[in-house]
Amino acid sequence: MRSNKYILFQKAHHLRARVAEYFNYIKGIHHIELLPFKATAKSTPEMREQRVWDREPQPPTLSGLALFLGFESLQAFLLYEQNGAYASTLKRARLQIEAEYEKQLSGQPATGAIFALKSLGWMEKQAEKDGSTSALNTLRIEIVATGPTPAQHEQEVTL
Repeated sequence: MRSNKYILFQKAHHLRARVAEYFNYIKGIHHIELLPFKATAKSTPEMREQRVWDREPQPPTLSGLALFLGFESLQAFLLYEQNGAYASTLKRARLQIEAEYEKQLSGQPATGAIFALKSLGWMEKQAEKDGSTSALNTLRIEIVATGPTPAQHEQEVTL
């Protein structure tokens, strides 16, 4: 029998609505102001509409989602995601977060996104059923010598 400790939402649509609120909340809040735009030395400053943030956008995170939904810990969120009444909704929310980090992989630098995805369970190698591992994607690098060979010692350098 499942404990009521992990029932935070009475209906699935309540949970889906809160998840949608979270993704809307992290977009931030801004308003438009008429502000002076940079002028050159020979021109007068122009006034342009510019976005002014009242609350800065935030990246989506599992812990941020868990807090927003009212969980007391990330572990409680993960347990509810595995065994809760509406686990599929939380799994879909996790997938949205992973998709956001995955989009960042094409940008520079992608180190933060790689770290976040690894902490979300992504691996560079996937274990196969027989216990061996194989690379998901293999990058082959071939070094081709072009130009003179670098000197090994300063005695080899001639000016």
